[in-house]
Amino acid sequence: MNDRLQELLLKIKQLENELLVEIQKKEKEYFYEIRDKKVYFEKEIKKQNRKLVKKIHRYLRDAPLLNILTAPFIWSCVLPALLLDLFVTVYQAICFPVYSIPKVKRDDYIIIDRQYLSYLNLIEKINCCYCGYFNGLISYVQEIAARTEQYWCPIKHARKTKVIHSRYKKFFDYGDAAHFRRENKKVRKSFNDVKLQQGKYNLQ
Repeated sequence: MNDRLQELLLKIKQLENELLVEIQKKEKEYFYEIRDKKVYFEKEIKKQNRKLVKKIHRYLRDAPLLNILTAPFIWSCVLPALLLDLFVTVYQAICFPVYSIPKVKRDDYIIIDRQYLSYLNLIEKINCCYCGYFNGLISYVQEIAARTEQYWCPIKHARKTKVIHSRYKKFFDYGDAAHFRRENKKVRKSFNDVKLQQGKYNLQ
């Protein structure tokens, strides 16, 4: 990988980290804290938030008819999502130790915490939990696929990609046959950054 590309990817990672820090600052702004993966609001704030709950009958009355009619199609994705979750989890449990690839921590990607918001009604909480699960699952699967791709085929695409996953920076340039043949075994085992990051999490 050329130095300029490496520099750009490093900047992207730094900006992502800065974004996470800014998001976490919201804890103080909205008077909540996270303890043991649970969210706790100050009692007075929680009380005020409850006053903003939209009653279910009003929520359904105000919902556009098409939203209600299309809801079953959204929820029909639950079963394939659960199957995907099961299959990729079993896959990495069996295969990653064989390939010496660090396993992806499911809890780092699938985060369900919007049910603690007291200004949401029951329907909104269920919907938010579903969205959190589904989008977290996609990120979890993408990371498993990315690490698999690094092991089996770490080559960049010739065409521009809309999204660059976390392992793409390790890949060989498209058409760089010499480096691919010479360094492929090394790159497919290059997960020290993941192990280091996991070590930091374990120490926290």
